[in-house]
Amino acid sequence: MNQNYTQNPLGIEIKCFGKTINREIGVEYYVRRLTEYAAHERNSMWDWSKVKNPLRVALNYVVVRVCGSMPSLKTKNALYRSIGIKIGKNVSVGLEVTFDIFFPELIEIGDNSIIGYGSTLLCHEFLIGKWKKGPIEIGKNVLIGANSTVLAGVVIGSGATVSACSLVNRDITSDALVGGVPAREIRSEYTT
Repeated sequence: MNQNYTQNPLGIEIKCFGKTINREIGVEYYVRRLTEYAAHERNSMWDWSKVKNPLRVALNYVVVRVCGSMPSLKTKNALYRSIGIKIGKNVSVGLEVTFDIFFPELIEIGDNSIIGYGSTLLCHEFLIGKWKKGPIEIGKNVLIGANSTVLAGVVIGSGATVSACSLVNRDITSDALVGGVPAREIRSEYTT
C-alpha cells in the first residue's frame, strides 16, 4: 500500500514579540484518489440526476435502507453485491450502515472485515462548483468501528482497526490502529 503524500515546503513569516522570523517548514498534505467534475451554474447537488440514472439511485437507496435493518448477513451481502459492492467472504456489515447510493460499485471490502453499526461509506462529494468521486478499498480483516465515516478515494490496509466515531479521510496502513476526527494513527502493527 502506498501513501499518497506530497511534500509542500511553505515559506511562512512568524512574528514573535514584534520581530519577524522567516522560516521554511515542510508540511505533508494528503491527496485522495478522486476524479473531479465541473458543475454548472448552481451547486453540484442540483445536477445529481445527470450524474446517475435516478431509477438506479432509487434502487440503490432501497437496497441500502432494507439491508440497514436486516440481521441476516448472508442475505445482506447478496443484496449489496446486487448493486455492485464488491464484498469478500465472511464480511459482516452492521445495522444502519449507509453505503454510497450513487456509486456503490466503487466500494470494495476484503474478506472477514467488519463494518460497525451506523457507519457511512461515501464514494462521492457534491461541492459548490464541482463534484468528485473516488473508490474506497478496504482490505482483509479490517474492523471499522460504529458510527465511523469513510470518505471517497481512500484505501484501508488489511488488518487495520478504525475506532468508533472516526472520520477516515486518508489512507490507513495495514495493521494500524487509528481513531479520531480526522482519523490519526494511534498505533501501528496493532495486535489483539
